[in-house]
Amino acid sequence: MNLPNKITMCRIYLSIILIVMLIFPFDLCGIYFPNYIVFGKITMNLKYLIAGGIFLVASLTDSLDGYIARSRNLVTDFGKVMDAIADKVLVNGVLIALACDGTISVAIPAVIVTRDIFVDSIKMVVGNKGKAVGASVLGKLKTICMMSGLTLTFFYNLPCEIINFDLANGLLYVAVVLSVLSGIQYYLVNKEIFKDK
Repeated sequence: MNLPNKITMCRIYLSIILIVMLIFPFDLCGIYFPNYIVFGKITMNLKYLIAGGIFLVASLTDSLDGYIARSRNLVTDFGKVMDAIADKVLVNGVLIALACDGTISVAIPAVIVTRDIFVDSIKMVVGNKGKAVGASVLGKLKTICMMSGLTLTFFYNLPCEIINFDLANGLLYVAVVLSVLSGIQYYLVNKEIFKDK
């Protein structure tokens, strides 16, 4: 296994640790994470700060493994598949976990996960036809908004929370809109594939 693939696998392991940390009932085990009050009004829980740190590291590995694979000509089929799986486990797993504890709206993971299934199905059909589906600009913008919004969510929307501007949720909802639009775009670009001949 080459270096980029090892980094990708690390992202999967970090994602699993992160999701378990978010959904594990620590309070039932008598484990409580301390709260910190900052700026006199914002209560921050250590669990989410630690989770945010793990999320940041995992997110950075996404760019790192791709850069190393391309720059050193180490791109493999295994790497392509596992990179896509790692991304889904990280983002969708975190979205679902945060929705379950009420940190974000359930509508966000519902739309994002449904869109991902839709787009992945299109990619599968197109791939079976011997064609490739590249990432769209809307898809890339969606990813940027999603990762930024989740990072801000873990860190209590700071520093924007100081001025009562909910940038974290704003970015997540923009990501939802871009997700739907990019899904429609994927279909329109590849709709000819689905016509019976």
